[in-house]
Amino acid sequence: MAGSDDAAASAREDAAAICAQIASVFSAPSSPSPHPPARSALASEIAAAAARGGRVFVHGVGREGLMMRALCMRLAHLGLAAHCVGDVTAPPASAGDLLVASAGPGTFSTVDAICGVARGAGARVLLLTARPDGDFPRRQADVVAHLPAQTMADDEEAAEAGRPSSRAKLPMGSLYEGAMFVLFEMVVLELAQVLGQSPAQMRARHTNLE
Repeated sequence: MAGSDDAAASAREDAAAICAQIASVFSAPSSPSPHPPARSALASEIAAAAARGGRVFVHGVGREGLMMRALCMRLAHLGLAAHCVGDVTAPPASAGDLLVASAGPGTFSTVDAICGVARGAGARVLLLTARPDGDFPRRQADVVAHLPAQTMADDEEAAEAGRPSSRAKLPMGSLYEGAMFVLFEMVVLELAQVLGQSPAQMRARHTNLE
């Protein structure tokens, strides 16, 4: 019994530490930034796309991509025309549409290329990143939204430089994806108010093919 209690206490401590680190990502910045905070940028861009009848496309790679798919699901629950880039049912992007892409470390060659295609088709592009001043070719994004969370790239750079291991408790030193999930849920709550969508309306759009 004592072992079970110890395990439960350890789990609570780990969960509290992880949640505290994610919460710290959303603290007020210590200095002004030229880049808009991720929550306000996402909410305003998605609401604007909905108002003009545009579709919302989302894209990310790896675990970031999984979080983007979760966002896409919630946008569909809000009644928006939302699509994941790469799905066979995704239509072509065009003027009036919005692409929300994620590149936590600042750039991925595939993400950069897809953003370029979207802009070339006339769609707006919002890039979510932990490194807004990184190497991403910003001419391919209309808005660069800052989510100041540690990524695996930060952990790798620390290891290569011989610096102490990162402070992030999550595996591989990455807070970014955990912060993405929390960010997207907050954005969906805000959009539900803006778009006048009740919890019952959102639940009614959830798939029954499960």
